[in-house]
Amino acid sequence: MIRLSAWNKYEGASLDAIHAFAAEYSTFIDQCKTERECVSRAVELAKAAGYADLETAVAEGRKLTPGCRMYRNWMNKSIVLFVVGECPLWEGMQILGAHIDSPRIDLKQNPLYEEDGLAYLDTQYYGGIKKYQWVALPLALHGVVVRIDGTVLTVSIGEAEGDPVFCISDLLPHLADEQMKLDGEKLIEGEVLNLIIGGQPLKGAEKDPVKANVLKLLREKYDIGEEDFISAELELVPAGKSRDMGFDRSMILGYGHDDRVCAYPSLRAVLDYEGTPRRTLCAILTDKEEIGSVGATGMRSHFFENIVSELLACTSEYSEFDLKRALSNSRMLSSDVSAGYDPNFASAFEKKNAAYLSCGVCFNKYTGGNGKHASSDANAEFIGALRRCMRDGDVSYQFSEMGKVDLGGGGTIAYMCAKYCMNVIDCGVPVLSMHAPWEIISKVDLYEAYKCYRAFLKE
Repeated sequence: MIRLSAWNKYEGASLDAIHAFAAEYSTFIDQCKTERECVSRAVELAKAAGYADLETAVAEGRKLTPGCRMYRNWMNKSIVLFVVGECPLWEGMQILGAHIDSPRIDLKQNPLYEEDGLAYLDTQYYGGIKKYQWVALPLALHGVVVRIDGTVLTVSIGEAEGDPVFCISDLLPHLADEQMKLDGEKLIEGEVLNLIIGGQPLKGAEKDPVKANVLKLLREKYDIGEEDFISAELELVPAGKSRDMGFDRSMILGYGHDDRVCAYPSLRAVLDYEGTPRRTLCAILTDKEEIGSVGATGMRSHFFENIVSELLACTSEYSEFDLKRALSNSRMLSSDVSAGYDPNFASAFEKKNAAYLSCGVCFNKYTGGNGKHASSDANAEFIGALRRCMRDGDVSYQFSEMGKVDLGGGGTIAYMCAKYCMNVIDCGVPVLSMHAPWEIISKVDLYEAYKCYRAFLKE
């Protein structure tokens, strides 16, 4: 397959459109560094675009007609959006799916302690990270604290001008001879990822005075106590905004490209759709992919199936038979990032089947590893139809795999949706430094993904 830079087909106003879309995306990922923040912003954008709450429609027994635009917020961590089509739902949907959780560091339930004059928060990392990448850089704290009376405090500390930031310390090189002999996996152990949050003692406190001072500040400013950490979900993410990268500003350096670089254009493609489609359109932004899509908000649960059941009940007479047909007759792009070919680490890639930055959106017929393990493996007929769709939409695209055979691999939500017997394929954007605190994408690949998703919805 010949790969050409997608930049070459743009100039003038069309080139400006790429940078404008990239700026909107950068604003989104700067504001949405957690899955909760992504859902909150998606709801705001959906309401502004005329979408109504499906949960309310179900409660009211309202019947939905073609052209209705609906969203369903699932536990504030996943969201599904629909544009009801002219055909009955059992004929299937055009589905875009992506995840909105990203690798990070979470707080433990009993995190606060003092050690030798410093106050710390104890942590547990989330997803596949290189732990040594997360030390000695500014971190921000995002999430929610649910007090015992049920009130919810939304937390975002470390992003605004004048906010404090937090940090996990590293050992100085002068004393690191033994540390540097360790392999990368053990260079920084998980139990060493302790966050420094204070160093000033509370005058008069006899026990753990630095911790006592932190608790005093938390009580005064946020009205939370130590036990409130038990019912909190607090996440540590890199502090600061995404930035244009390169003299030519052709790339974006930012946190959470995996997988918001697919989630945002999927969301926008559905929100920007004009008119009434033939088949119902759907966008799924889901949680927990980075840890196996488990839990009540991950794709292994039945939340999507349940939500489609609600839509079916609002558009026609509900039946289990029609629900199964609606899912099996659907077509889906399971959008997730792919490993971008990196010349610095060329030995990890098989160049003929690698995904290259700036060559457009990439499709993975299969992902997984060790003999296509945990892969849905899209069929040739579906891929042929997608090729026609991309051609007609003037979309630059490439087909790729994730690294050399037997070297590793990766998984997505595709095989979990394929269990419904629908046609599904992995489709996303190449990323450099994937799962690092700061990842790299090409602006033109982001734009081609948006064009791809729009073309797929029209198909």
